Amino acid sequence: MRFEGTVFRYGRDVDTDVIIPARYLNSSDPSVLARHAMEDLDPTFVSRVRPGDVIVAGENFGCGSSREHAPVALKAAGVSCVIASSFARIFYRNAINTGLAILECPEAVEAISDGDVVSVDTDDGSIRDETTGASFSAQPFPPFVAQIIQAGGLVERTRRQLAERGGRA
Repeated sequence: MRFEGTVFRYGRDVDTDVIIPARYLNSSDPSVLARHAMEDLDPTFVSRVRPGDVIVAGENFGCGSSREHAPVALKAAGVSCVIASSFARIFYRNAINTGLAILECPEAVEAISDGDVVSVDTDDGSIRDETTGASFSAQPFPPFVAQIIQAGGLVERTRRQLAERGGRA
């Protein structure tokens, strides 16, 4: 999958409580969650983010509570990919399960600035800062994980597989 978008840059230890504050967890509707994504960390995020935009962040992105709402909120807000130095394990798995593309690349995080335009190819792990011309390489997902993300998440991939088999498990 290829994406190109403007970078929203954040620091390390961005936890799920600031990705989607707990006060909005009474809804699982992606459009509702999207309206409140990142609001406690960056109140202007929702008004500025556009489909295809990319979050770049430091270590331990998505730490804290294990809530699927966090990657769902980012994806529904328009974020195409999160590039971080590292991810909290539960966020990493929830991102895959909900179809949010993520890449670990500390070198890219060090070099890419807020507002830069980046292009990302998750199939080969390439990241290019279109603003500066710098290129980076992240480890791409194995094909079966890439298929889950491309399908829009684990549930959607399973639905498609069942439909291909005529509804049989």
